[in-house]
Amino acid sequence: MRSFSLFSAALLLCGSAIATAGGGEPADGGPPPVVFDPDSKVKYRGMRRNGIEVFLNIPYGQDTGGANRFKPPRAFAPQPGSTVDARSYGPACPQPLGEGLPPLTLSNVTEISEDCLNLNVARPSGWQHGDRRLPVLVYIHGGSFWSGQNSELSTAPDGMILESVANGLPIIHVAMNYRLGVFGFAQSDALQSEGSENAGLRDQRLAIEWVRDNIAHFGGDPEKITISGQSSGGLAVGIQIMAYGGTKPVPFQQGICESQALEPGITGNFTINAFRLVVEAAGCDAATLHAPSTIACLRGLPMAAVQAAAESTYVADIAHNIGDLWLPAVDGDFLPEAPSMLLADGRFARGVTAVMGWCEDDVTFFTDAAIATADDTRDFVRTYVPNVSPSNVERLLSLYPTADFAADPAANLTAEFYRAARVFRDIIMVCEPVRFAAALAANSGGGDAYLYAWNQTILDPILAAVAGQSGLGVVHTSEFAYVYGNLSHYDLPGYPFDPTPADFGLLRRGSRSWSTFVSTGRPGLEGRDTFQGFGPAIQAGAGGDGGDNETWSLFVAGGPDEGFSAVDGPGSKSAVAAQKLRERCAFLNSAEVIEQLRF
Repeated sequence: MRSFSLFSAALLLCGSAIATAGGGEPADGGPPPVVFDPDSKVKYRGMRRNGIEVFLNIPYGQDTGGANRFKPPRAFAPQPGSTVDARSYGPACPQPLGEGLPPLTLSNVTEISEDCLNLNVARPSGWQHGDRRLPVLVYIHGGSFWSGQNSELSTAPDGMILESVANGLPIIHVAMNYRLGVFGFAQSDALQSEGSENAGLRDQRLAIEWVRDNIAHFGGDPEKITISGQSSGGLAVGIQIMAYGGTKPVPFQQGICESQALEPGITGNFTINAFRLVVEAAGCDAATLHAPSTIACLRGLPMAAVQAAAESTYVADIAHNIGDLWLPAVDGDFLPEAPSMLLADGRFARGVTAVMGWCEDDVTFFTDAAIATADDTRDFVRTYVPNVSPSNVERLLSLYPTADFAADPAANLTAEFYRAARVFRDIIMVCEPVRFAAALAANSGGGDAYLYAWNQTILDPILAAVAGQSGLGVVHTSEFAYVYGNLSHYDLPGYPFDPTPADFGLLRRGSRSWSTFVSTGRPGLEGRDTFQGFGPAIQAGAGGDGGDNETWSLFVAGGPDEGFSAVDGPGSKSAVAAQKLRERCAFLNSAEVIEQLRF
């Protein structure tokens, strides 16, 4: 079998043609926009770009280096009367430097620092302080809690904001940097005792609180904040909804989880094992892994030494959770209990309305392309979920008969490949959001939840050109080109780019539906160019698991089957019903399997 790591490496080697998205893009004409905080007398000097106004590298937290490494973030307060030059991007948080991973990311990481807690604000051009306040989308980037930055080109907010203006419901967009890898997700008893686990999640919360407290100066409405994220960013949104077990008020009202809301392994050993390897590689004493002296050793090292230790021990194959090693910790504080238990007990923020969904072929990109036999599929699944019992693996596989899948001979991909990818997708991308949506609907005071399946992409031919692999379908990040209004960002030298009228139509509907949700709490409105008929996912019942006690539906976004569909029975589209989501998710969301999936 060809390993995932080799397939990934082939893609990494092809990133050199992707240019970085820098703050030095050509500015629009006119004087730079300036925002004034009347309380602190601080001015924020921004720039005009593509018909919008942006304010870049606004610090929300203090330097996290040295003695502050791993600790909860401290709010940054600019000097009263000072001017913040917000015309170029700030550094990313510590992570590997280098090229993007096209087409999943399009920007290079060129500068890292532990003084990285900065955010960018983007708003419609000409928006005045006295105009009505605009709803706000706060974006949390993905990247396995290992990489990512708020200057990523594929999620640049310019197109989304322009589409929101054209839709008559303009929004403001905020994107944050937060600590990653060992710097943001280190786990040990010593860190837990000092309240320093989940540092990256605490960074995110501080950034959202900054938005709540300051966005009015930029024309935003602090009482209409939607937090949004994709991949590990979607997981972050899910955890932010569950933070503190719902005992503290949240600084937001809505959430969007794209291609993740929870993840297997959070209560497993991936992160503590990764931390042990970093401690050893850094030359600290792994024999005293949980002692304060080990944390003191790591805090005494230069940033580069800790990052080098993390990179030298990082593995991104299926046995290592596809590289999702650095996961949130159940710390008794920010995350007081396993996420599955918090959902079961209704211990999460009340009244939060959420959109959650996945891409139709979300994880084909991360599935071993050499899978050819039923034994290959079984080995792949067992390796990915090692704590699921052999009998439950067999039961799971029986729910996905090979006959349900077709090979793609032109792409040299077997029916077993697509079978394995679908099992993988449902475990990490589908059934956990279904569980989350059902919990929101089942508990009094819970908000509405909307589910979607994204079913259109322009990325497959790019992947064929980059990696020599076609047939992967609607892969991870496929929605970015549409919801961010950024089809043109994929028009790259040497790569195929041939969007159709259907792609431009989906760009308008998709982007405007996302911003409409930010404005109205509904992902579509009659009489506007948005998704039509997109209703709440859970119609009735209170089982809380998406099983037989509930009638639930999802919206197919794009492709030939676009529209609202029940998952089975009357009102279900054949393409949706064929996925047998009720039966499959009922099994994956059973108490026994959830315990074995470790979340």
